[in-house]
This record gives sequence, structure tokens and C-alpha cells, in this order.
Amino acid sequence: MPNKMTNEMDQLKFSNILFEKMKMINSGFSDVEFYEFRYALENFLLYLNNKFPETEPLSVIEKRINSPQFFESIKTSENQNGKIVFDAKIIDLTAQLFSGLVAGLYPIEWVKTHFYFDIRGFYFLVRTRYFDEAIIRHLNGKPFCSFFPAQNKLETAQAIGYKDFCEANREIDECFLQIVSRLIDQEQTPVVLALAGATAAGKTEIVERMTSHFEAKGKKVTMLELDNFLIDRQYREANGIDSLGKEALHFELFAHCFQDLLQYRQTWVPIYDFIKATSSHGLNGNLKPGAEALCVPSGDIIFIEGNSPFLLPEIARKIAIKVVYLTDDPVRIKRKWRRDMDLRKKYDLNYFRNRFFKDQFLMAQHVFIPQMSACDLVVDTTAACIWASAEVWQRLPDFEHIFS
Repeated sequence: MPNKMTNEMDQLKFSNILFEKMKMINSGFSDVEFYEFRYALENFLLYLNNKFPETEPLSVIEKRINSPQFFESIKTSENQNGKIVFDAKIIDLTAQLFSGLVAGLYPIEWVKTHFYFDIRGFYFLVRTRYFDEAIIRHLNGKPFCSFFPAQNKLETAQAIGYKDFCEANREIDECFLQIVSRLIDQEQTPVVLALAGATAAGKTEIVERMTSHFEAKGKKVTMLELDNFLIDRQYREANGIDSLGKEALHFELFAHCFQDLLQYRQTWVPIYDFIKATSSHGLNGNLKPGAEALCVPSGDIIFIEGNSPFLLPEIARKIAIKVVYLTDDPVRIKRKWRRDMDLRKKYDLNYFRNRFFKDQFLMAQHVFIPQMSACDLVVDTTAACIWASAEVWQRLPDFEHIFS
């Protein structure tokens, strides 16, 4: 196809072909009228001045989207005329895919294999692969249990609230609670359970449900949230510190608080303000003037919740049960549209689009895949499967009978 659309007829023809193909890529377009699609497309074309980039061979695109350097090069907060801009590399990729689809150069199945399309953001994102052969071997080669993937019912939604998400996960979450309950019954108290998961995967909510579940059984439950130990984001970004590892945390304070709980003592933890991106504590670990700390009581069960709780060796060796709670990226971005954009009003639009595009591949490579390789359980809510290590299979040989 030509690099530039020269008249309204070119745009209409392009839009018609693209709309029909996009309906095969994202079923959510079944709820979108053609004129609505054109509104969004015309907005996107403004980024290009109607000039499309040259389409590249499939192999070139695949190489790029499997390169950490590509994602690291995405600028989340580049500012022009006082406004954050949509990253040019993301625009270029989406434009290439649009152009290649219309020209028949990029097969729909190839696009669906490597990308997904977010209607609200109106852009393509790279599809993250969390399971590889090594992880599947570690998790005994097959799911420990599986259910109907009810999240499929949410495919046409452009944003997802927690009530719908929770209902879709009802069966798998109940099964997960039963598995964890039986594993905890085999442990000495206090028992530490760490739950890792990406943003909007549902980890905070499932911890709340587990807390209610175990309190109903007479257990005292407490929790340490790694995110509460984050240092100020402004300092992290100014010093090239991401949100992973000890450098991003008040780690000495965390270790002290963790030890208190292991000794059945209450402890005081920082409070991290996610809107202002600031900690209640200074870099020296002391409470800032006028700020407050949070009292965390002791408990029989200690939950540690965050992105990477068992990547830190000092913590990992004290964790009895390691869990990765997983939800696929296309579902999580819809949860973030509802939670972080509609309700919290947390992000600038372009910052949100840039950051979600950039972070998922890097977080998978650096955080979640390594933890999946060392965990006891993976709860894959999107596929509605729970995977377990060989040790868990041995510890719960009759689980299928018990749960049924």
C-alpha cells in the first residue's frame, strides 16, 4: 500500500479493510460501530501525519519484540510542550501492523500469536509468554487442576471491574484456597506464604480472601506488603533504580519487620502513597515529620505480597509456600483501565500506555519467569489452571479426590 493516504477515499478504503481484520483480532470490536472505529483511527493517524512507516519482514519484527533493548528504549515520560507524548516506537509498531494487515502482508494468526490490541488505548502490545519448557518441567509437566476458562467471557469488555473478575475466577480461587489450606496444615507456625504477581493480576484481592478464609478457621493472619517498603519514586527514577531488588526498598527496615513477625511480635511498617509515589519514611529509614507508620500485628500465617518476594535470598529461604498468581496481560490492562484510570485517575494517558507496553516483557523476564521457576504453585487465572511443583504433588497425593 502507499506510504501516504492522499484523499478521503484512500482513508475510507483503508479503514474498511482494517476494521474487518481488527474484528478477527479483538472480539471487542463486535461492540464497536464502524464510525466509532474511524474516530479512533483518525486520532491515531494524527501521530503519523497520514504517513505510514515501511512494513518490515515478520522475522525482523519478531527479533525486535524479543529483545530487552527494544523495551528498555521505550520512553514512558518524554515531554513535549509540557505534555507526555506517546512513544514513537510504539506508534511505529502499531502503524506497521495496521499497514501490513491491510496490505495482506501480515497474517492475522501471526499477529494474534505475537500481539494483542487494546481498544481503549487503541494500540498493539506485545503478547508476553510466561511459560517455557523449563517452567513446565519444574511444574511436573501438566496442570495440577484445571477449570473452564471463565475469563473468556470478558473478552469483549474494554475495562474490567473486580466483581466481574472475581466471578470469572471463582472456581479456580476456591481450589487454590483448598490447596493452600492443606499445605499450611502441614507446616509449623508461624508459616510464611509469599504471593508474587504482576500489577492487576488479582494478588491483593486473593490475599484478602485467604485472610478471611483462615480467620474463619481460627487462625491469626498478618501481612507484609513489599510495596509499602518502596522508597520515593522520584529518588528511584533520578538514580536509575527500578521497582525491583533491595535498592528500591527500605530493605533493612523490611528485614527487621519480617523478623519481628517470625518471633510472634507486632511490628511497624512504612506506608507508601501510590498516588504521590512517596514513602512515609526517609532514605535513612526514619519516619518523616508528620507521617505515620502502620502497625502490623503478629500472626500464625504471614503473607508476603508483592512483585518479587522470593527473588531476595534473605527472604526466600524463610518462605514455606511460594506462589505466583498470574493473569494474562490483555486482562490486566483492562483491569487497570477501570481501576487506575477510571476510578483512581492515577496516570496520564500516554504515560499509562507507554509504561504498560514497556514493563510487561521486562517484568516477565526479570521477575515472574525466574519466580515461576522456583515456586510451589502457579495460579494461571486466565487459563483457569493451577500448576504445582513435584513436591506439592507428593504432599497432596489425594487432592483431586478431596476437592471433588
